[in-house]
Amino acid sequence: MKIKIKFFGHGKGLEIPKYMTYGSAGLDLRAAVDENVILKPMERYLVPTGFAIALPKGVEAQVRPRSGLAYKNGITVLNTPGTVDSDYRGELKVLLINFGSEDFVIERGARIAQLVLHKYEQGDFVVVDELDETTRSGNGYGSTGVK
Repeated sequence: MKIKIKFFGHGKGLEIPKYMTYGSAGLDLRAAVDENVILKPMERYLVPTGFAIALPKGVEAQVRPRSGLAYKNGITVLNTPGTVDSDYRGELKVLLINFGSEDFVIERGARIAQLVLHKYEQGDFVVVDELDETTRSGNGYGSTGVK
């Protein structure tokens, strides 16, 4: 699938999003900051990526955290997964939060998140009086236990 990408002035010179290994599901997103941003513990920051994309209808892009940043630094994407709709043409931005105990520096070009492409279908809701029964039925959160 071909995805059109348009870089803005502050994104020029940054690498195009790419898969880091042959088996990667996510493309790495880079920070398009002009100067270092210090993200203090429990602070959040909307990090620009410096580009916009045009997704085909029926495809969304999910913005997800990078596991290494989460594990080593407590940095994650606050609204994970963030959804980029196929009709959005604005700049992709990543809402990071620092759940760690130390300041985290966001540098220009740093890999801050990943983007996973996902096909979807839109549905039409139909109002009914009854739903079919299942073995789970209305049992909700925690109903299947942990073991």
